[in-house]
Amino acid sequence: MRRLIAQLARFGVVGAVGFVVDTTVFNVLRVTVLSPDEIHSGPFWAKVVSTVIAIFVNWMGNRYWTFRDQRRAVATREGIEFVVVSLGGMVIALACLGVSHYVMGLTSVLADNVANIVGLVLGTVFRFWLYKVWVYHPERTGAQPVPNDA
Repeated sequence: MRRLIAQLARFGVVGAVGFVVDTTVFNVLRVTVLSPDEIHSGPFWAKVVSTVIAIFVNWMGNRYWTFRDQRRAVATREGIEFVVVSLGGMVIALACLGVSHYVMGLTSVLADNVANIVGLVLGTVFRFWLYKVWVYHPERTGAQPVPNDA
C-alpha cells in the first residue's frame, strides 16, 4: 500500500506539471492566435495543441520517475501505448470542452477553463488506471523492467 501511495504521489506531481503546461498553453492559444473571436473552433484546437505538449511532458515524467521501476528498456512500444492512453484522456477532455462550449453555449474564458479542468480530472483517472494496468504493468508479456540507475 505504501508503494501505491508513493506512486500516486509521484503521478500527482507529474500530473500537476502537465496540468500547468496544458492550462498555460491552452489559455495562451485561446486568447491569442486561436481566439474564438477569430477562429470559431479555436478553443478546440487550443486544447488539442496543449494536450499534445502535455502528453510529452507527462510521458517523460512518468517514464523516468512515476513508473521508473516498471518501464521497459525499449521505449518505442511503451511510448506508443502511452500516447494511445493519453489520446483517450484527450478525448475525454475535448468532450467536456465541446459539451460546455459548443452544446451548452458557455463560451467565456472562465467556462472553457472549468470545462478544461473537469476534463483533465476525468482524463487523469482514466490515464492512471490504464498506465498502471497496461502501459507500465510489470507482468505484461514482453515487459522488461529497467534497473533504477538506467
